[in-house]
Amino acid sequence: MSNHRNPKYERWRWQIFSITWLAYAGFYLTRKSFSVAKNELKKPEIMGLSRGDMSWIDGANSISYALGQFLFGTLGDKLGTRAIILIGMLASVIAAVAMGCSSTVVLMGSLFAVQGLCQASGWAPLSKNVGEFFSQRERGSIMGFWCTNYALGGFIASILAGKSAEKFGWRYAFLVPAGVLFVIWVLFILFQRNRPEDVGLPPIEEYHREEEPVIDPKDTPAVEPEGSWKVIGEVLRNKMVWLLASVYFLVKPTRYLILAWSPVYVNELLGTGTATSGLLGSMFDLAGPLGTLTGGLISDRLFRSKRIPISVIALFCLAAFMMAFRYLPPTRLAIGAGLFLIGFLVFIPDSLVSGTAAIDFGTKKGASTASGMINGFGSLGQTIGITLPGWAEGIVGKGHDIWNPIFLWLGVALALAGLLLLPQWNRLPPTAKVKS
Repeated sequence: MSNHRNPKYERWRWQIFSITWLAYAGFYLTRKSFSVAKNELKKPEIMGLSRGDMSWIDGANSISYALGQFLFGTLGDKLGTRAIILIGMLASVIAAVAMGCSSTVVLMGSLFAVQGLCQASGWAPLSKNVGEFFSQRERGSIMGFWCTNYALGGFIASILAGKSAEKFGWRYAFLVPAGVLFVIWVLFILFQRNRPEDVGLPPIEEYHREEEPVIDPKDTPAVEPEGSWKVIGEVLRNKMVWLLASVYFLVKPTRYLILAWSPVYVNELLGTGTATSGLLGSMFDLAGPLGTLTGGLISDRLFRSKRIPISVIALFCLAAFMMAFRYLPPTRLAIGAGLFLIGFLVFIPDSLVSGTAAIDFGTKKGASTASGMINGFGSLGQTIGITLPGWAEGIVGKGHDIWNPIFLWLGVALALAGLLLLPQWNRLPPTAKVKS
């Protein structure tokens, strides 16, 4: 890499980093509104939602989110980040406003399914945008910082929706976050561009004097044009992308089971109240940014931009710990520390597989398709994770301990994910030589 730093290039790099970080964190504003409003919506005088109603509404959202990942991943490469995000984000704002104005269970459920589709437009195109401005050798560290958006975004969204509902009524849990996201939409119009070339700058590989990755080792960058069906087709046939999608399908159930059920587990184990159970459960979320940062930095600095080694190590450690988790001493300190460790370990492969490696192996030209495919399979795994306690109760029977088999199943899935990745320990994407 040349020692020369172009001030204009550097300004655009960090401008894109900032606006895409803000955009994905912003998507969480309208994603979290329904979960925050549930306690009000279940009251008979408001909407009288039953647990069954909430389950099918959440399920409809989750399925449409998974399907949307496959769709918007491909469209992100075909049409570019800017078009997809501006359409998806504005649609998310409109859907949230409509949910805040709705008064029937069917309408609320239908709109939350639409919201799931809107939410799916975010991750893959925004990941692609980061890949256009940051090269492979720095991408692990950069994506480690960038992936803090979904941990912090969810945290901020919950507080904003909760405070809005508390002060103005449940409808404002939808309306206020929608208003803030609309402001972010305007900022995105002003500050985002798809590629360095759009502002008169050279491609990032040329600026950093790096070899340009290609999807097919037999191809050159010239025959893999940006936005072409050829690139999209190569990504969809890429065995490494399929492998990463399979791994993410096995990883995401753990993340979402802990996310959705840790307060219930803590309450049943320790007999703690709602506030304390929620606080101990949030130790998992608190560890998230630390995990993404650690995984990204280690992959760049210790493993020289290889994403697989640290992912495999984290997966095997997490698999062992999940199987042992049920046997921790039943104290607040032990359970809180255990949930923190699970969060730290799971977010390492989660962020690397769904973000950094997706861009690496999909290349910046096919990064949106790769990210969408990997995250689409992950979202199917997420649905399993959320519903696992119901399955477990049906298998072991009511009144029996469901948590021991759940943690065992999750441990086996994580170990299998590690085994699938292990043969790819030294894998890097193929490259084309940069001409001097």
